[in-house]
Amino acid sequence: MKYVELAEGISSSVLGFGCSSILGSVGAAQSSRALDCALDCGINHFDLARSYGYGEAESFVGKLLKGKRSQIVIASKFGIRANWKAQVLRPLKPLIRYVRSEKPKYESVQNRNAVTSHAISPDMFHDRVSINIREMRKSLEQSLNALQTDYLDYFFIHEPITELNDFEKISELAEILKKEGKIRAWGLAFLDSQKDLHEKYVDSFDVLQFNCKAIKSSNYKIDVRQRGDRANVLFSPFRGESREVTPKDKLKYLLNDFPKSVILCSMFDEKHIINNSKIVSNQ
Repeated sequence: MKYVELAEGISSSVLGFGCSSILGSVGAAQSSRALDCALDCGINHFDLARSYGYGEAESFVGKLLKGKRSQIVIASKFGIRANWKAQVLRPLKPLIRYVRSEKPKYESVQNRNAVTSHAISPDMFHDRVSINIREMRKSLEQSLNALQTDYLDYFFIHEPITELNDFEKISELAEILKKEGKIRAWGLAFLDSQKDLHEKYVDSFDVLQFNCKAIKSSNYKIDVRQRGDRANVLFSPFRGESREVTPKDKLKYLLNDFPKSVILCSMFDEKHIINNSKIVSNQ
């Protein structure tokens, strides 16, 4: 496995593990096997959020990775959370998974139609949280408690759909949290459609997390020009790509064009995890 430092002193595997499907579309047993396989393959960067797994993913990952904290990089986010309806849904999730079992679930270089690591957008089971210093600290403490850790390596604002009016205060709190040892770096996670909203302050973050574009698109070329040599986390690497470009080739393009970035995949088939890891390691 190859590794990069998105922030000084934090060594992340180039292939990151997206945890958005844990205890959502993927059950506990398969999630556990996938996480163990990822660790065996040298993957140490795990991407989470308060909303993942209808609010249960952080606790699940925290229990599974307990005792391995010094070996892994944990990123989480605030800005979207599971609501009370998600709690009502919990007993029904196994049934929902069974009903959906014939649909493609896993992202790999062998499956173009697979689920990506992109987070669940707000819906009837999720609410947006106000992006302010009170909610920022509150959400962080909840994540730390769920993950059973004293700190996050990366703390992202989760796809805000409006400009951050309190950015200066939020930025000041981020620096305070660093000094307190509760986060090591902070960032902004956003979709391409939200990019212009944050133009004024986007370069103030330690790292950016954004969705991949089709390699022949003008937006992909813009991303390479603006962010190719900078620290990024790239998600949904195969979504929207031309069928002329194989998923295996797409990974190679990303590794070449974004050499200082982590490529985030949501992988829950052990064969796919191993194959994707080999591609990254051999590139």
